[in-house]
Amino acid sequence: MKGTASVILHLTTILIFQLIGETLARSFGLIIPGPVLGMALLLAFFIAVPRAAASIQPTAQGLLSHLSLLFVPAGVGIVGHLDRLGTDGPAILLALAVSTALAIAVGALVFSGLSKLMGASE
Repeated sequence: MKGTASVILHLTTILIFQLIGETLARSFGLIIPGPVLGMALLLAFFIAVPRAAASIQPTAQGLLSHLSLLFVPAGVGIVGHLDRLGTDGPAILLALAVSTALAIAVGALVFSGLSKLMGASE
């Protein structure tokens, strides 16, 4: 029973940090999404208390291994709206292609800028 209790405690810890981030983001009207802020706070907690990070890691790995289950509702939604995909499909495809290209370009520029800032040789 100790194993189950620790998994529940670890999941509760992760969710509490998400709640804290969500509360801070909404309370102060921040542009950073609450879950992202919560994840940053969780990272700071892990840096401050490395033993907690080592303890929560197996539970987090288990959660990440089943992350694909979260994409099932999106797949069901697509199947449920196939008729719209026929009419709006080209616009959706164009938006996906452009946003993906922009995300890759911005990522490359940020990486390039950070490597120059950190003094890494090319």
